[in-house]
Amino acid sequence: MQQSQQARAQASAITSGKTAPETEAAPASQLRALFDRPRLSPGQRRIAQYLIEHITEAAFLSITDLADRVGVSQPSVTRFAAAVGFSGYPALRERLQSIALRTLAGGPGMTEENGSNELQAAVDAELENLENLRRDFADPDQVIDVGRELSRSSPLTVLGLRISASLAEYFAYASRRIHPDVRLVTRGGSVAYDALLQSREAGGTWVLAFSMPRHAHETLTALRVARGAGLRVALVTDLALGEVADEADIVFATGTGSRLVFDSYAAPGVMAAALLQAMTDADPERTQARLEEYEQISDQHHFFLRD
Repeated sequence: MQQSQQARAQASAITSGKTAPETEAAPASQLRALFDRPRLSPGQRRIAQYLIEHITEAAFLSITDLADRVGVSQPSVTRFAAAVGFSGYPALRERLQSIALRTLAGGPGMTEENGSNELQAAVDAELENLENLRRDFADPDQVIDVGRELSRSSPLTVLGLRISASLAEYFAYASRRIHPDVRLVTRGGSVAYDALLQSREAGGTWVLAFSMPRHAHETLTALRVARGAGLRVALVTDLALGEVADEADIVFATGTGSRLVFDSYAAPGVMAAALLQAMTDADPERTQARLEEYEQISDQHHFFLRD
């Protein structure tokens, strides 16, 4: 489903005024709504992932052809359709075809209908991601529970490799204000392995990992090392399906903006801030004491300009 940055550069070139209808489809949020909520089996996740990655072709396959492409049985496809809320495969295929046809026709057409340009269309896509996240936050219990576990883990390891490093650095920077031992891992390979193993040996119990597209092999390997060492993994990523998500104990799936050459991360950023809030709420006395101490130090050494 990932599109090359060269193709995206051509599709998202900034122009003034109204633009022609979009040529790049963005069906990911619709497919997430269909597939992310149910608790799917590994075989069903393979079906979902195939449909996400090959929507314009897969939507028109017969049940036999789809089963053959994915490597599952026809009854597995039927059970998958029921698991995601449809009466059977024909009903699911009808829904997929409506998404695929809009994609082939040039996408949702929001840019043309609203008279907006490419930058405004990118913001519209991020607003949709944030709206999806808002609906997820209708039940905040999982965020609260994970925030409590992250607060208790000492040390707490924060992992983000390649493009995901910026989100990990933000979370680590902020969480160090309220947590006594936060360890940031932004390099893969043996460096990541050493850090994860040392964190576990020091008594750490959790890793908070960020994995944004394009997902790196080294992230997958690092999560496997973490799990193998006995660490639990909370993952902020773009889809609750796939190999990386399979290695996590808890997955927070948030959409990323893909209308421009490089992805934007409005929803993952809010997700990170929500987990930070949950950590502060989990131990308010420690939070208050550490923040007051930091304010005193920052004033003493003039860290910041006065507003």
